[in-house]
This record gives sequence, C-alpha cells and structure tokens, in this order.
Amino acid sequence: MKHALITGASRGLGLALARALAADGWSLTLTARGPAELRAAATELGATAIPGDVTDPEHRERLAHAVPELDLLVNNASGLGPVPLPALAELPVDGLRALLESNVLAPLGLIQATLPALRKRQGAIINISSDAAVEAYEGWGGYGATKAALEQLSHVLAAEEPEVAVWWVDPGEMRTRMLADAIGVDEAAQADPPDVVAPTLLSLLARRPASGRFTRGELA
Repeated sequence: MKHALITGASRGLGLALARALAADGWSLTLTARGPAELRAAATELGATAIPGDVTDPEHRERLAHAVPELDLLVNNASGLGPVPLPALAELPVDGLRALLESNVLAPLGLIQATLPALRKRQGAIINISSDAAVEAYEGWGGYGATKAALEQLSHVLAAEEPEVAVWWVDPGEMRTRMLADAIGVDEAAQADPPDVVAPTLLSLLARRPASGRFTRGELA
C-alpha cells in the first residue's frame, strides 16, 4: 500500500486531496493546526492524524518519524498573510517574515526531514503553488513572493533529486476559506470547490511526468 503525508489536510484542497487518495486505496497521514477538524477528517478516512504547526521543527520531526515508508509528500499548508491584502507599500515586514516561515521554510524543512523515506521509495513531492507566484496581482505581493520562492526551491530540488518526482502545482482559484478571506465570500463562491480540483492532481501520480510546474488546466 502506498502512503501519503498531507499538510493542511483538515479542510480545503488538503482534505479534498486526502479523500481522493483514500478512495484510490492510499494510506494517509494528515496534519493541520486545528485538532478537532483534523481528527474528524482522519476518522472519516481511516487515516492517522498528527495535529500541529508545520512551522515548528519538532512537529516536522514527529511527522517524519511517523512515516518511515513514504511515497508522496503534499506541502499544501499555507498562510495568506494580513487581510485585507495590503499593497507592498503597507505590507508589514513581520507579516512577510511569518509568511516566509509558513509558505517556504516549513515546506523545505519537511522535505528535508522526509527525503530519506522518499528516496527509498522513489517517491514524489507535490508543492501547492499559485498563479500569484508568476503574475503581478495588486495586494498579492507578499503571498506571491513566498510562492515564487517555493517554486524556485522546487525547481532546484528537482535538479538535485533525480530519483524523486517534484511537482509544483498551481491549482487555480478554489472555493476555500482562504480565498474568501482574500477576495470576499461572494466572489470566492464563484470558484470551483476543491473536490473538483483534487482529481486533476491524481493524474500526476498516474502519469508520473518529469518534475516541473503544472497548472490545473494542464492536468485536466
């Protein structure tokens, strides 16, 4: 049986992807900061729940020790930063520092902790990115900068780890709490729900293309 570790798995895309993988027969280890929501998701899916914050190095080590056999790491957990989204001229430096911690340093730290297991199984990494990493959207400068950094880390990691597939994926807008916080509930409600998006990510596992950047449209 194949095993996946998914961060930010209590809701949104993380939960939708966990459901899709569970339906496909995967064994799952799930983590998120909200213990109640996470345990409910784990109970539903027959998964292992390890609540905690991936910005905490000790939590990352707990996760790595919990998955000595690992086929897939999904770095989905992400922060949005201050809302309403400020222009860069007003973006608090401490706010950007916190975003870098959650959106760049935490995923890299978890990759480093789980790479031995992934190498052993010739596994895969999916880093969830955004079109804000490559487009100039007003107000999205801080968030987009962190996703651009995550994409470059992914690109270099792909070159350094040829036995591990590394995919950085822009899933497009989704009807999530994060999007509602960013653009408003009514506008976010027009986006596709995450359970529509998640199956497209499974095509990566079925096809196992070369490491690289993908959008939802390319995977559909």
